[in-house]
Amino acid sequence: MGQSLSVRNLDAWYGSNKTLKGINMEIPANQVTAIIGPSGCGKSTFVRCINRMHETLPGSKVNGEILLDGKNIYEEDPVELRKTVGMVFQKPNPFPSMSIYENVVAGLRLNGVRNREKLRAIAEKSLRMAALWDEVYDRLNYSGMSLSGGQQQRLCIARALAVEPSVLLMDEPASALDPIATLRIEELILELKNQYTIVIVTHNMQQAARIADSTAFFLSGELVEHGPTSQIFTNPKDKRTEDYITGRFG
Repeated sequence: MGQSLSVRNLDAWYGSNKTLKGINMEIPANQVTAIIGPSGCGKSTFVRCINRMHETLPGSKVNGEILLDGKNIYEEDPVELRKTVGMVFQKPNPFPSMSIYENVVAGLRLNGVRNREKLRAIAEKSLRMAALWDEVYDRLNYSGMSLSGGQQQRLCIARALAVEPSVLLMDEPASALDPIATLRIEELILELKNQYTIVIVTHNMQQAARIADSTAFFLSGELVEHGPTSQIFTNPKDKRTEDYITGRFG
């Protein structure tokens, strides 16, 4: 099942540039939380802080706390944390030298799983959960790069699910895809929230309105407003949110 997140006084820097400024927000378990805002507002930095990828960049720094089910992730081993907090990126990134099957089980092998039956069972389960099994079950030994863009993105989702995380971070997962592939990813997200907590960065406000339970609007590194998606889109409390949503800037 998904786990809840509490973000407390989170600041982040790239060198001397402060990209997140005192973010406080609650992310409930088993819901989809959308992060919206113009380019450069801190959306991607925010999700990269949740699985501690931000600090891997040279010159980056983080202050504050992110609690995952009450435990501060900055006091945990980042490698262990990334088993619990999976990530799907903007561009599909299957491992090019690996088959479809090996892509899915790569994280399990890294974690020391060697049992063939177990690997096969988890690979099938993950591909089914990513709504890809029926399309690839008879060509698991083909290269992951042989798939279409939308299939590659679902393969990356299957790879993230295979290590059984409780939180799934998605950084604009459909922005490189055509409308039909995008719809498949959105349907998948709505199914997956029954078992995972999902945080999705999206520049597509219609997408946020379709799939998110709550939406957070970021601007210049600050969290301007966070609330139920319907309220953010129809009755925002902050004029800057209204201006962004109605297309006056961004």
